[in-house]
Amino acid sequence: MPASPPTPPETDAASPARRRLRAIMTAVFWSGAGLVLATTLLSGGEDPPDDAHGPHAARAVSTAPSAPGSSAPAPSTGPAAGEPAGKALPRSEPTRLVVPGIGVDAPFIDLAIDTKGQLEPPPAHNTNLVGWYAKGVSPGERGTAIIAGHVDTATSPAVFARLGELEKGDRFRVLRADGSRATFEVDETESFDKDDFPDERVYADTPDAQVRLITCAGDYDRAAKDYTENLVVFARLV
Repeated sequence: MPASPPTPPETDAASPARRRLRAIMTAVFWSGAGLVLATTLLSGGEDPPDDAHGPHAARAVSTAPSAPGSSAPAPSTGPAAGEPAGKALPRSEPTRLVVPGIGVDAPFIDLAIDTKGQLEPPPAHNTNLVGWYAKGVSPGERGTAIIAGHVDTATSPAVFARLGELEKGDRFRVLRADGSRATFEVDETESFDKDDFPDERVYADTPDAQVRLITCAGDYDRAAKDYTENLVVFARLV
């Protein structure tokens, strides 16, 4: 983790409530370990990782604005003056992720930050479940939404087992609680060493609606009970 976190670019005309929320999220994410994407070994007989740490969440991770005195996220505000307004949808919780090219059709679960300042992973026993950071940007909303899923369990492949097969131009959909469908197109897919994860590149706020699909990748370190890399799919609303 850097000695001092990077200063994120302003992406909207920040209201006092949004600035206050960003300050809170900065303290949460930089107080200790960041985003945790716990996964388990594919081959049978192995115990699940008990300390499988994913990438550290950067100060610039997108967060949804909240009204003063309310814990429920409010709709996003627009981009700052002079910044191009990309395509975006109103805030709405995701209900299902559909990625036809890799056979994914999975419901969502809300992910929250635990007492250690880490994002809780989806339940390890469910092979067909994805999670989203529920106090962050919703998929389709302006900014960077985070969706996490397991690559495998102790006995079988999991929801993101084939995530690395996605290529530039591939499309997937997020079904939303308001009845709309957000369609995303893949810009790139890349793996990063967990010890050198590019926080700013992955989590930074954006003037349009983008999403990051994240899972574990690389070799499995039996001593650490963790994978050595994280696979990230970068995509934007179309």
